Amino acid sequence: MAAESPAFTLTLPVLPLDDEVVLPGMVVPLDLSDAEVRAAVEAAQAAARSEPGKPKVLLVPRVDGTYARTGVLGTVEQVGRLADGDPGALIRGRSRVRIGAGTTGPGAALWVEGARVEEDVPEPLPGQVAELVKEYKALATTWLKKRGAWQVVDRVQAIDDVSALADNSGYSPFLTTEQKLELLETADPVARLKLATQRLRDHLAEQEVAETIAKDVQEGVDKQQREFLLRRQLEAVRKELRELNGENSKDSAEESDDYRARVEAAGLPEKVREAALKEVDKLERASDQSPEGSWIRTWLDTVLEMPWNERTEDAYDIQGAQAVLDAEHAGLEDVKERITEYLAVRKRRTDRGLGVIGGRRGGAVLALVGPPGVGKTSLGESVAHAMGRRFVRVALGGVRDEAEIRGHRRTYVGALPGRIVRAIKEAGSMNPVVLLDEIDKVGSDFRGDPAAALLEVLDPAQNHTFRDHYLEVELDLSDVVFLATANVLEAIPEALADRMEIVRLDGYTEDEKVVIARDHLLPRQLERAGLDGQEVTLEEAALRKLAGEYTREAGVRTLERSIARLLRKIAAQHELGERELPFTVTGGDLRALIGRPHHVPESAQDPAERRTAVPGVATGLAVTGAGGDVLYVEASLADPETGAAGLTLTGQLGDVMKESAQIALSFLRSHGAELELPVADLKDRGVHIHFPAGAVPKDGPSAGVTMTTALASLLSGRLVRTDVAMTGEVSLTGRVLPIGGVKQKLLAAHRAGVTTVIIPKRNEPDLDDVPAEVLDKLDVHAVTDVRQVLELALAPATSDAAPEVPAAA
Repeated sequence: MAAESPAFTLTLPVLPLDDEVVLPGMVVPLDLSDAEVRAAVEAAQAAARSEPGKPKVLLVPRVDGTYARTGVLGTVEQVGRLADGDPGALIRGRSRVRIGAGTTGPGAALWVEGARVEEDVPEPLPGQVAELVKEYKALATTWLKKRGAWQVVDRVQAIDDVSALADNSGYSPFLTTEQKLELLETADPVARLKLATQRLRDHLAEQEVAETIAKDVQEGVDKQQREFLLRRQLEAVRKELRELNGENSKDSAEESDDYRARVEAAGLPEKVREAALKEVDKLERASDQSPEGSWIRTWLDTVLEMPWNERTEDAYDIQGAQAVLDAEHAGLEDVKERITEYLAVRKRRTDRGLGVIGGRRGGAVLALVGPPGVGKTSLGESVAHAMGRRFVRVALGGVRDEAEIRGHRRTYVGALPGRIVRAIKEAGSMNPVVLLDEIDKVGSDFRGDPAAALLEVLDPAQNHTFRDHYLEVELDLSDVVFLATANVLEAIPEALADRMEIVRLDGYTEDEKVVIARDHLLPRQLERAGLDGQEVTLEEAALRKLAGEYTREAGVRTLERSIARLLRKIAAQHELGERELPFTVTGGDLRALIGRPHHVPESAQDPAERRTAVPGVATGLAVTGAGGDVLYVEASLADPETGAAGLTLTGQLGDVMKESAQIALSFLRSHGAELELPVADLKDRGVHIHFPAGAVPKDGPSAGVTMTTALASLLSGRLVRTDVAMTGEVSLTGRVLPIGGVKQKLLAAHRAGVTTVIIPKRNEPDLDDVPAEVLDKLDVHAVTDVRQVLELALAPATSDAAPEVPAAA
């Protein structure tokens, strides 16, 4: 073990070593041209004149300008000239010295006091230490033999001292300065030897891995060279045999001639033909073993399979196209009108010879935006059917690689053209109807942004010269009808949405759902259940109840699943002998077959069970990704003794909705006296506003009037009418400002059984978009001020402490 003297016993000049470490036992030459080295050696020589022995210096490592805490006592063995002729000194490391405080001494060198580190190694060596010594010598011998340093092996084997053996590793060139410094500062000889052994073991392991890799690489190179040589010899032998037997060549020359003939006969556009012939020339020059040959063949096959000159004739029977759309889809009048307009314009342009203007044809780019289940995807097939065009669907949901749209570069292994080119190839026509499904679900990451790649595809001013990265030739997409589908318009990048004509599908009315279920869903599900219309019949009342009470959605997917479940139940009961066919399903049979209704309207519930049966609850209207929906707002006041004053909002609300709540509270505080409300409660008691369905994020300003009404109901004790729903943004002065999504909200109110709806006055023109059958069943009030909302929504005050819910107005 190592022990330190309690007092400093040495006074030595410091010889700094920049980014170098000398261990005891090492002999190193130092250049005296360095001023600090020369000053230390001269100071040591001056001190040695008055003391017996050789001049002594303290070798101290200096790493990044910082001196180490431990140095090595060194003796100047010789001063003379180095091999390059510069003055130098030969210094031998003797022992470790723990550096103390600075002191004074002769010369320009830095002098310090130091204590020699005493090392104590037990004699004889314990078994574990002896094994460690043996292991180190074996590893060192292996390393020295690999380097060819045979003359050093015997010297290492002759070292028996543990400390000297560990310090001998200081000569190892693979150790870093930090690792050598760690060896220097490790005072315990056994610990130092363990550290040196581990470093040497790690280095030998790294060397072995590197040698294995180098060997594998060399073997691979040798194999490739041998293969190349043998193939060249085989080619020469085959050539001699062909010439000897008078045979014609059947190799790549014939293959390239075949491709040349196919390109010439394909009738490609001029620029595409030139690019293809250039690739054929490259194929002729490429050797059989070159990977470029396979890339060129794959590219030529792809180009030749493209339908460059194939176009289907549009069906210009406008009335027939409209009849096809009406037969395959109920409702969706906006989309049907847009397709009819497109066909009418195409017919007139063709009649007047204006099919191509400025190199561009008359394609279209439409975006069908609406909640799930309203028929956006199936509408694409109907459009293609009505126009007499071929249809192909491109699913974009979850696509994150830009190369999926524009293709990969040909140099990549397994390169393919993009989905747009593959869609044209699959359709076999240059003017198909291409449905870009779920365009709002496109993502982006380190591989690029597919939405950005779609900018050129969906721009009518650019897509006549679209270039795919794989084809690298111009592709005319100006005659393609692109139909993009999306659930949320805001999720589409603004630049991409600007290139498309937005057509909104806001959901179906109950009457439309009944028609769709009767004419489309029921026949399809009867066939899938193995039944026919003669065996099972659904009355219209049953379909209406399914649409109104068993499902509440903008589309018809859940309605179709409910019909399928109903038919499966009937089929199973018939097979079990429990029901005879034919069977007519009435509204009263549904509960026994598929259970209780899931969406009973508030107006149909018992008055005491309605949400608005207590003050402080109001019914609002909102737009979600699934269409319109009814939203309830609850408000409560905390006990003045237990609750802290202030506003608490819950229900996963966004910043805009939180600000609307603050505005509603501020309006009631400032106008409470005018509205005859006890506003003192708002100052002394905490106000809590909650939006149920707390796991669903909510945001937007349109709940402002709803929150104001809920707070006014809470303060006045007057109930909010059960049959009233409202929407609108509120200002600090009580103005009701316009909002969006009026059609979806009114459809949601109609589905929920609400009969009276309050909307902002400035949204009154939006009522033109609402189906007439829905407006006939709703009493819509357009208001400009919150006071009008409170007059319409709040039931008259009663003298009872717990007022009953008033009758609907």
